[in-house]
Amino acid sequence: MQHPTLAFIGGGNMAAAIAGGLRRAGRPANAFVVVEPVQAQRERLLDEFDIEALPAPAKRLRDATLVVWAVKPQVFADAAQAAAPFVGHALQLSIMAGVTSERIAAATHSERVVRAMPNTPALIGQGIAGLYARAAVTELDRAEVEAVLAPTGRSLWLEREEQLDVVTALSGSGPAYFFYVCEALVAAGTELGLSEAQARELALATCGGAAQLALRSDESLATLRERVTSKGGTTHAALESLRADRVAEAIERAVHAAARRAQELGRA
Repeated sequence: MQHPTLAFIGGGNMAAAIAGGLRRAGRPANAFVVVEPVQAQRERLLDEFDIEALPAPAKRLRDATLVVWAVKPQVFADAAQAAAPFVGHALQLSIMAGVTSERIAAATHSERVVRAMPNTPALIGQGIAGLYARAAVTELDRAEVEAVLAPTGRSLWLEREEQLDVVTALSGSGPAYFFYVCEALVAAGTELGLSEAQARELALATCGGAAQLALRSDESLATLRERVTSKGGTTHAALESLRADRVAEAIERAVHAAARRAQELGRA
């Protein structure tokens, strides 16, 4: 099977996660065209994946049948102005937070636009991406997007584009929330007498194991929580402290704040 040429506008961590996963799955290095102005990132792609990246858009982009937009949202307009003359015929896949499909369609002159919001566990093939497709995107286009993202983890199609702002706030930013909580667990463990290495291993193994338990269970999160909690016991004491500090409400406010910021980026 001849793999279609993939173009990446931006060669940072998430682009490298996608391209690297596809390389490990067997796609040849010459199936990729990457535009990355930062020399260090170009060298990384060459060293790790044998992919040669261009410092600026060039005619070679015209070979691409799918273009992945992987630049920071704030520089999309400039990046699109330089690359659009070469990529308007292709299916457009955006992994940028906040930049609407309407803006992408207008900038690229292509109505075949899919927006994706992945997260950083994609770097180890354990991510999840929310996906939204404009009306012009065909079933074959959807299948190609799924195939491109498959090495990074799972995908979830959404019916409305505005739901991507929620995905951005929940799973896109979510790894940072997880690390923040784990940092607090490690700090508490060390304050109570464990070494930092011991506390880190316990915190990460516990959180990772709990996530796997929930993923493999049909029971609600509330039921799983209740199974760990004996009235008057240690877990009950901890949860009562969390409730007194309104931690659940604080987390909800944080996710709302991230969603608002995603909306602001879309209007920028």
